[in-house]
Amino acid sequence: KSSRAWQRMLSGRRLDILDPSPMDVELSDIAHGLARVARWNGQTYGDYPFSVAQHSVLVLELFRAANLDATPIALLQALLHDAPEYVMGDIISPFKAAMGGNYKDVENRLLSAIFLRFSLPASMTAPV
Repeated sequence: KSSRAWQRMLSGRRLDILDPSPMDVELSDIAHGLARVARWNGQTYGDYPFSVAQHSVLVLELFRAANLDATPIALLQALLHDAPEYVMGDIISPFKAAMGGNYKDVENRLLSAIFLRFSLPASMTAPV
């Protein structure tokens, strides 16, 4: 393990990216980070980038419309499905596959910590 695998967040929390603790996850850090991360590395039309925060809200609304009986847990998981990107950025799937290694493991550990921070099951209960 690297001697420095953590990032100081705006909240003051020190988030260990390789071994994240749910206690170091703050909603304000997630919201701030996702609002500043551009989907598809900014390769979208318009004067402004489409943020991961905007994408997350859109996914929530589409999921809610397609699953009228969705539980609050499933709805919150839909909203937070890309939350690790507040730290990791929005890396497109083909690049993630090309990188190989344990990228997906790191992403999944971070997502589990985020879910646990908000009293959700550590993994997705419904596909998003």
